[in-house]
Amino acid sequence: MNGMLTLATALAERGSWWPDSWYGRCWVVFGLGGQVVFAARFLVQWIASERRGRSHIPLVFWHLSIVGALMLLSYYALWKHDLAGVLGQSPGSFVYVRNLMLLRREREQARGAQERGTTQ
Repeated sequence: MNGMLTLATALAERGSWWPDSWYGRCWVVFGLGGQVVFAARFLVQWIASERRGRSHIPLVFWHLSIVGALMLLSYYALWKHDLAGVLGQSPGSFVYVRNLMLLRREREQARGAQERGTTQ
């Protein structure tokens, strides 16, 4: 019983997870939206892989990754002031951008090879 009282007291001191102000509620909705976008990338990747019958990561996966990570990074940094959240989202953002850079270079090289092949 004493443990339950301690838990209830700790939760009461921490406050509600739903802010009292409209500004705070907007931030919570924004953070939840970031989670939805970030989670949607797995659904997209799964569907793309099932359609191909093999593991496949479509381009939209990386775009969803960047948008979701930046939304969550903003939420953690600007609203929650949560260093762990900021540090958790920051490295991934660089990886997602780098993957898009590599994919763009690959497409440009393929386009160049195709153009050279058709002009000969």
